[in-house]
Amino acid sequence: MKVFKHIIKTIVFMAIVFSCSKNSEPSQEEEKLELLNLKNEIEQIINSEDCSETTTCEFIAFGSKPCGGAWSYLVYSSNINVALLKEKVNFYNKLENEYNIKWNIISDCMAVSPPSNVECINGKCIAIF
Repeated sequence: MKVFKHIIKTIVFMAIVFSCSKNSEPSQEEEKLELLNLKNEIEQIINSEDCSETTTCEFIAFGSKPCGGAWSYLVYSSNINVALLKEKVNFYNKLENEYNIKWNIISDCMAVSPPSNVECINGKCIAIF
């Protein structure tokens, strides 16, 4: 009888373990949402401070095209936490590159040029192409 109870307990335990184990791989939609949320965080950082003069305006490559290179350039005031911005952008770019590889994403292979200049206009850093 003890053996029978032990077998039943083992079966119940295994059923619980296997019913709780779930594929921990996120779906493509979940990964895309993670990228979107991170992009929103980055935009909030950029929009948290205005510029007062053109010398405080800078830009950074953003995104990872499947063919290589950035999707765009973000323009920001150096009055923000630049180290945090760079950390988040680098992480975003890495995640998007991994996403592109994992999900076989394709795009045009056109190179995106950085701004030729950035200016502070009405308190906002603006890219000049």
